[in-house]
Amino acid sequence: MKLKEIASYLNCEIVGDADVEINKVSEIQNASKGDITFIANPKYEKFFETTKASAVIVAKNFQRRRDDLSLLLVDDPYYAFVKVLKILNPPLELLPPGIHQTAVVSKTAVLGKNVRIGANVVIGERVKIGDNSVIMHGVVIGDDVEIGGDVLIYPNVTVYHKCKIGNRVIIHSGTVIGSDGFGFAPRPDGTYEKIPQVGIVVIEDDVEIGSNCSIDRATLGETIIKRGAKLDNLIQIAHNVVIGENTVIAAQTGIAGSTRIGKNCVLAGQVGIVGHIEIADRTTIAAQSGVSKSITEPGKVYFGYPAREHSLALRIEGAIRQLPELIKEFRELKTKIEKLVLGG
Repeated sequence: MKLKEIASYLNCEIVGDADVEINKVSEIQNASKGDITFIANPKYEKFFETTKASAVIVAKNFQRRRDDLSLLLVDDPYYAFVKVLKILNPPLELLPPGIHQTAVVSKTAVLGKNVRIGANVVIGERVKIGDNSVIMHGVVIGDDVEIGGDVLIYPNVTVYHKCKIGNRVIIHSGTVIGSDGFGFAPRPDGTYEKIPQVGIVVIEDDVEIGSNCSIDRATLGETIIKRGAKLDNLIQIAHNVVIGENTVIAAQTGIAGSTRIGKNCVLAGQVGIVGHIEIADRTTIAAQSGVSKSITEPGKVYFGYPAREHSLALRIEGAIRQLPELIKEFRELKTKIEKLVLGG
């Protein structure tokens, strides 16, 4: 596309050559002629003078200029970058139309229009799949599962019986939806009795789930991933957990049973959350934090183990780092005092 076509799509101002041809989007430090890149983080401004890109998406208040480099001035460079990435990289056709000859589809399953089914897929009894959904190779869908329209399920995903998946959901390879929750009752002899897990998992519209996640079915009722939530890879969601709307969760986070996460929360990598607590809306929990009790005030940032408000956690961390020097000073003072006392 010509840069002026991209500018028209973004409804933004051009500085420089509007007729330059753009072939692809690249990282600013690795771009070459014909590429468009972006600066959304000030850390990357250092590459502005040396980038070989033909155009850069920048904020409207960006002051730097180069005669040989065209700029697109936008309100939000990162959002604009995402839009350009999409128009220059249209979706691939992941599967041909129809059902692969090796797929096993129950006669009682109901498939919508333009559903695509890959090789070695197994679709159980009374399954319902909405229009334009794509079920890739090796996926197993249990009995009585309901899947909405425009859903994309990547290879080797397993969806256990009776679970419900909304519209425009994306589930990446290796994820398991609806496995049994971790429920065992201790017997008097020290062994354990398995507690039947008879609930389901409900995944609402516009959710994306990364690869190799486990989302356990409820003991009773529902484990729910609400509309617009985004889950990274390698995440464990235990039975009866509720993830609020538009909450994002990074890799290797684990959430124990019956905990409720509010909407628009951010859980960074390797966060651990105990069971049976609640996390308020718009809470941010920093990486490797451990949350052991409910967070009731919305909009705050927490860090550490146990997780504390960010400012307090940083002060505690700072104090801990000073401990070796403080102990040294304390011992020196103790020695001086002992000498004074003995000398007196």
